Amino acid sequence: MTTIYEVEHLHQPDGWLSPGYVDVGADGVILSVSGQRPQGKPVERLRGFGVPGLSNLHSHAFQRALAGRTEFVTAARAEDNLWTWRKEMYRMVDRLTPDTYEAVAAQVYLEMLRFGMTAVCEFHYVHHLAGGGRNPNPAEMSDRLIAAASRTGLGLTLLPVLYAHGGIGKPVEETQKRFVHPVDDYLRLIDTLRSRRAANRNLRVGLALHSLRAVTPDEAHAALAGMKAMDPQARLHIHVSETTHEVAEVEAGLGARPVQWLIDNVDLNDQWCLVHATHLDASEIAGAAASGAVVGICPLTEATMGDGFFPLVEYHGAGGAWGIGTDSHYSTSTAEELRILECGKRLELRRRNVIARPEGGAEVHSGRLLFDTALAGGERASGQGGGAIVAGRRADLVMLDPDATPLLGHGPETVLDGWILGGTENPVRDVMVAGRWVIRDGRHPQEAAIRDAYRAAAATLFG
Repeated sequence: MTTIYEVEHLHQPDGWLSPGYVDVGADGVILSVSGQRPQGKPVERLRGFGVPGLSNLHSHAFQRALAGRTEFVTAARAEDNLWTWRKEMYRMVDRLTPDTYEAVAAQVYLEMLRFGMTAVCEFHYVHHLAGGGRNPNPAEMSDRLIAAASRTGLGLTLLPVLYAHGGIGKPVEETQKRFVHPVDDYLRLIDTLRSRRAANRNLRVGLALHSLRAVTPDEAHAALAGMKAMDPQARLHIHVSETTHEVAEVEAGLGARPVQWLIDNVDLNDQWCLVHATHLDASEIAGAAASGAVVGICPLTEATMGDGFFPLVEYHGAGGAWGIGTDSHYSTSTAEELRILECGKRLELRRRNVIARPEGGAEVHSGRLLFDTALAGGERASGQGGGAIVAGRRADLVMLDPDATPLLGHGPETVLDGWILGGTENPVRDVMVAGRWVIRDGRHPQEAAIRDAYRAAAATLFG
């Protein structure tokens, strides 16, 4: 059985349909989209603005519990940066259990849905017991993420992380032993997780290399070859060039800047997501953009860590693909992440509308450009099958409430400017993932239980 929705204003890749009619199959795939009402068939009317759900292309779910708990300095920690923050994060990692991991993940996945994200790329590296001991089920921690995504209804691209070293030529620290796999064990984990797809239709499994600091070239090549043998189209993610410290270490250890090393040594293509890529030189900008790789920008986390600004104007101008992630989850708001990305560059460059450029005689709106670019980049990085409300795609639909304050009086031309750049109230009213409503009127059926479990997990981790 199919369901036909009449959406008052429906986002399309080349504009809007007002109204638009979306026919969704029982399997959660869009059968057709039209501006004409089907004759003789019942429709469900949806008031407001219907847009595709975004894929959040970078998440460390457990770090949601750490947000707001490291905002202090001491005499011993007067110089605070990513590396001092990491020590606090590792202290929490030592206390993580499967139960607390799942509880925190469910909370942050619910938050993503409420802000209009319908899929997440989970960069997952807490694999083992504290101290590095193995769980009886080697996939235990991964299974808890799958359970959290299933409970909330969020699409999950699970990216188990290969992590082998504490830096180039350095052994891992004690806490990092929870992260470590030999390559063969790592590939077995991926194979096991791929078998979970039969029971989880919105699950995808890809590969993540933690960074060029944490894996050797030989380990990277072996893992990539193993992944290609299992799934030639798998998504491939890596942390890269987040800090100047990382760039200097990789350049000293491998003889090239991180992104340049990838350009020269792996088949960098549109299956890759380069997470952060904050510090690029001109050659890396041109090479990464030409490769088709997506840059995963995490604006609020990068700002909170003091990492620096991604060269957005130069990379976008070179035709580079990019999307947004929420990383450590200082926010899970689509609008906030895109707003700081755009407005941070406005502050830096001291001008407005920094990536929008005129096309012929038409107006180019920053909100629409930011949303559409992040939408395409997120789908490329996640491989979830959504990313547009067109026939053949997964039916991921987000309804924006026209009565929300930022959208009052807006029509299709400016509604995305209003959402992303015009206010702080969240206008997301309803969220559909794969044809199933998971948020209605701003509420999820399990939100109270999920919140209670999160509160208990936070008390366990920090009480």
